[in-house]
This record gives sequence, structure tokens and C-alpha cells, in this order.
Amino acid sequence: MQRLVVTGLWHLGCVTAASLAEHYDVIGHDHDRRTIEDLEKGIPPLFEPGLAEMVAAGLAAGRLRFTSSAEEARDVDTLWVAFDTPVDEEDRADVEFIAGAISGWFPYLKDGALVIISSQIPVGFTARMEREATEAGIHVSFAYSPENLRLGEALEVFRHPERIVVGVRGEAEKERIANLLRPFSENIIWMSVESAEMAKHALDAFLATSVTFANEIAAICERVGADFKDVARAVRSDARIGQRAYLGAGLGFAGGTLARDVRALTEIAREHAVPTEVLNGVLSTNERQQRWATSTLLRELGPLNGKRIAVLGLTYKPGTDTLRRSSVVEFCRKVNEAGARIIAFDPAIRHLEAESAFIDLAETPERALEGADAVVVGTEWPEFLQLSPTSFGGMRHRIVIDPKRWLEDALRSDTSISYFGVGKASKAAEPGVPV
Repeated sequence: MQRLVVTGLWHLGCVTAASLAEHYDVIGHDHDRRTIEDLEKGIPPLFEPGLAEMVAAGLAAGRLRFTSSAEEARDVDTLWVAFDTPVDEEDRADVEFIAGAISGWFPYLKDGALVIISSQIPVGFTARMEREATEAGIHVSFAYSPENLRLGEALEVFRHPERIVVGVRGEAEKERIANLLRPFSENIIWMSVESAEMAKHALDAFLATSVTFANEIAAICERVGADFKDVARAVRSDARIGQRAYLGAGLGFAGGTLARDVRALTEIAREHAVPTEVLNGVLSTNERQQRWATSTLLRELGPLNGKRIAVLGLTYKPGTDTLRRSSVVEFCRKVNEAGARIIAFDPAIRHLEAESAFIDLAETPERALEGADAVVVGTEWPEFLQLSPTSFGGMRHRIVIDPKRWLEDALRSDTSISYFGVGKASKAAEPGVPV
């Protein structure tokens, strides 16, 4: 029987292991014993809609088990590397962590085993691991299939993908992977390993550039009296762009996946003396956009010392409890450092780790809003659409800062609310008046 192992059990790995276990016997591996103990009880290390149920189903069916010992998964036929690659504060990936994790498996792989890498790595990384395996006398083959993890939709995207990109060296690997992925999709885009690695960089950089472009156009809209929502609707209506174009204006993209690949591409280009004027501006413009909410607060309230700021939503995006590299949490940190008290509500967050102890959690949105000098809408949770103008009646100052304009329709009728959203002219940014 084939021994299929998924190593690295955080978001990507848990989704990969649980999805594969619908069709195969799967061993999930991670060095963190606490993570393994929880998964053995059917408890994933983070919230993703449907994930706990799928893990429990795999365990109950006997097709999924977990271990922290590579020895227990010896003689692996197929190793799927699914670690979420760590990044530092400047969004540089710790590829040595992934390299060490893979090379640590070399003694446990069968001759002829297949190693599929889905962790976020720079172009050229898979070739490096091939060389290291050869130098160690390990006879295995490698492939690279870039992750397509979408928080809140991860299971649906893995189980029913539009397409799967796979980089391979030869026909033998191609046949093995096609058989493995057949229950999920037969629309596999085959290419070289390096092309697949580069495709991941290019996709994320394209999305990051789209977000930056949208925010720059939105900033112009604020000054000239245009509405970016209308502009985006018109742009998306062009068949060359499409309705799913990444044209959402807001606080920019958070650190992590997109920023990591933009930085990786610019560094690779620099090594090869390739100019990248467009990409060079993406991160700096994004960093400036992330200050939009803070700048609006300062403009409306003046010094923040002693002010009470409510925040609705803390997570990276709706449908997950992930706070890692959340731009909203970073905003809260900076506002708190300026002397403000932060009271937040998020339907997915019941407690905060010590590093986020500067945020006070409220039990309801209304409790967070009570006595607030201003509120910032951080995450577009559907629950917040139930709020009405009266929900904001207990605020000291009815200032609503809603970067993505999630509550615009609900609040537009109440002229007593000072409402600010990205890409919409406000009293502080009237047409023709420089700001």
C-alpha cells in the first residue's frame, strides 16, 4: 500500500491532509507534539470552515492519522511538503527552515519516492533540494505544485480547483501526480519545475500590483469627487479584465504571501541585473496605504492619547480566525502606541495571545462601540451588516472609518455619522482641494 505523508500541519498542511484523506490513506506529520495531540482529537490548530469536520471524518474512517515521528512514517512513497513558510518582519521567507525539513526526511524515503513541494519557496529551490538529495545518495524525484490557499475557502479550492499547476522533470512523475490528483481535477497545467516556481511568484506579484493599482486610483478618486466603487465596476465590465479582477480598494494587502513573493521577485531580479520599476513601487505604495486609517483618525480626532477606538473585526479576512500578519492588528498596535485604548469585537476571536494583550475584547459589537470616539471596520464579517445607524448611537463621536466601505449601504442614510471609506470623497477630501 502506498504511504502518503503530508508534512507540516498548519493551514496548508491540514487542508491538504484532510482533503487527500477523502480518497487515500494519509499520514499527517508535524514536529509539534501539541499540534499532533490536538489533531488526534479532531482539533485543527486554526479555524477554517469545515476543516474540523473533515479531520474528524478522516480519523473516523481510518484513512487519516497523525504523528510527530518521521520514524513512524518510514518508507514514504509520496511526501507532500506543505509547511507554511515562515517570514520575518520584512516579509523575507525562511527557506532554510523548509530545506531542513525536507532533508530531514531523506533517511525515511524509499528509493524512487516522490517529493511534492507546495510550500512557498523561491525559484531554484527545488533544484537545490534535488542536488542535496543526490549528494546524500538519496534516489528520489521532486515536483513543485504551488499552493492556492484561500483563507475561508481553502477546502473548496483544494477539493474543486479551477486548475492545478504542477512542475515536473519527466513523464514518470507526471503520470504519478496525474493519478494522485485525478479525484480533484484533470485540468492540470504541466510545466517545468522552474516555471511552476516562477508562476507562483508572478501570480502573487500580479495580485499585489492589482491591489496597489486599485488603491492609487482610489486615492485620486477621493480628491476629484469620483467614486472608486463605480470606477471599479466599469473597469471590471471590460471583458479583457473581468468581474473577478483584484480591484478591491482598502488598506492594502497584509504582509505574508503577496508581500513575500513581491520581495522575492525583486531580489531575484536584482541578482540577475533585471530592472523592476513596477514591482519596486508596490511595497512602498502598499505601506503608505496601510497608514490610511491612522491618518484619517488623526485628522478627525487630533492626538489619540486617551481616545477610545472601537475596532470591528481583527482577523486576516472573514471566515478564519487567523491573526498572523493581520494588518488590522498592526493598525491597533500603532494606535495603542499613540496612547489610544482599543476595544475590539470579532466573531471568530474569543481570546488573544499575550502579544495582542493591548487589545480589549468586547462581547458584542455594541459593547465595543459604547463610548468610542471613533470606530474602524477592520474585517468584512457578514454579521456586521446587521448593524444599523442606531447601533452607533452610544458612541461619543459618531466617526466611522470603513476602509473597504463594508457598511456604506447601511449607514449612508444617517447624516449624523461622519463616514470615511477608501475611494470616496469626504469633507476632508473635497473635489479639487489638495489634502
